Amino acid sequence: MSDDPYTVLGVSKDASAAEIKKAYRRIAKDCHPDLKPGDDAAEAKFKAAAAAYDLLKDPETRARFDNGEIDASGQERPQQQYYREYAEAAGNPYRGRQADPDDMSDIFAEFMRGRGGFGGQRSHEFHAPGHNLNYTLQISFLDSVFGASQKLTLPDGDRIEVKIPAGITDGQTIRLRGKGAPGYGEGPPGDALVTVSVAKHPVFERQGDDIHITLPITIDEAILGGKVPAPTIDGGVNVNVPAGTSSGKTLRLRGKGVKKRGSSGRGDQLIELTITTPDKIDDELKQLMETWREKHRYDPRKGMQS
Repeated sequence: MSDDPYTVLGVSKDASAAEIKKAYRRIAKDCHPDLKPGDDAAEAKFKAAAAAYDLLKDPETRARFDNGEIDASGQERPQQQYYREYAEAAGNPYRGRQADPDDMSDIFAEFMRGRGGFGGQRSHEFHAPGHNLNYTLQISFLDSVFGASQKLTLPDGDRIEVKIPAGITDGQTIRLRGKGAPGYGEGPPGDALVTVSVAKHPVFERQGDDIHITLPITIDEAILGGKVPAPTIDGGVNVNVPAGTSSGKTLRLRGKGVKKRGSSGRGDQLIELTITTPDKIDDELKQLMETWREKHRYDPRKGMQS
């Protein structure tokens, strides 16, 4: 592989800065190690291109190189010194330039030097935060309402404690600072992003900060009214069903819902009543209904248009 940075990038010595950048991006796109893992030739070509671009992108450094004042590594050299063969270089021949942090391509170049370039030698270290790692944690409905603490097992076998805040919603993400991938060089570790999946409950359904349930009642409870037991997230209570209740009527228990975010208050529990007939209709009930119907006919669908 040639040690001439122009040859490495495949551009002429009078190429513009835009042409040099374009050539580097083309090589980086084709040969980046993340795109071709395990391809040593592609990685070597990417490293050489990154170093060449790192040298030529600075107009002052490029001019000094063109004038023979510095060699391919950016070091001062006698004017009679000629280019050395790439294989004879102690390390990456274009190492030692400071990458532009605003140029993502330069970040990739700097990253490769941070890994040691060729031969493991480098003039400075690359530092960057580690990647964030994503996890999914399934919790129970009641844990999402009241909060909880659960253990999460990481790929390396370590277990970390995840504190579930009260009132968390399905799909919400908890950020665990410093629990992600290790940083590069002296960079800090990334974060663990834990997305919560809330299991469905057979009775309770969340609607914002309110809890909704459907409560079956008997025919006599609907007609006569009275106290009826009902479940809540805090335990069982008795609710008052008004006489003459129809299916669909909703009762509200204030303060029996989910803790409101940023507040000590809670939502409500909504109880939707539904009248349920007996599994078996006996003769006594039939006779009662027939007798009642003959004397008290009414049309609950009056006024409805077909």
